[in-house]
Amino acid sequence: MSKEGPPEPLDFFIWTVEDVGLWLEEINLGNYRQVFEENGVNGEYLEGMSMFTTEQILRFIRRCHMKWGDFITLCKELRRIKVACLKGEQKVRRPWWAPPCLSIVFVKAAKRNRQSRIVSLKLEP
Repeated sequence: MSKEGPPEPLDFFIWTVEDVGLWLEEINLGNYRQVFEENGVNGEYLEGMSMFTTEQILRFIRRCHMKWGDFITLCKELRRIKVACLKGEQKVRRPWWAPPCLSIVFVKAAKRNRQSRIVSLKLEP
């Protein structure tokens, strides 16, 4: 991932703890960066938050000492990224962990996956 700027939204599920911190800065929640790092909140964790029960949400808010308004902002921004990913609004690029020789494979797979997600969204009532 890019260490200078915020990470690519397309890759949010593979963000490192550092990438999450950069993203928090970008969405004006940088005051939570340290506590997110201490709790090991990475992209996979953020992706899983959509499956949290009410009890898990409350536990997360307490552990991170978040205000309700900030938690709502976090959820809105996560949703914005997920919707953008589903609609294919980001450029497709090779994941940071993949060797350059496989770049074209990842780009083609990402485009195929993106198209299937768009089709399934149109089919839902």
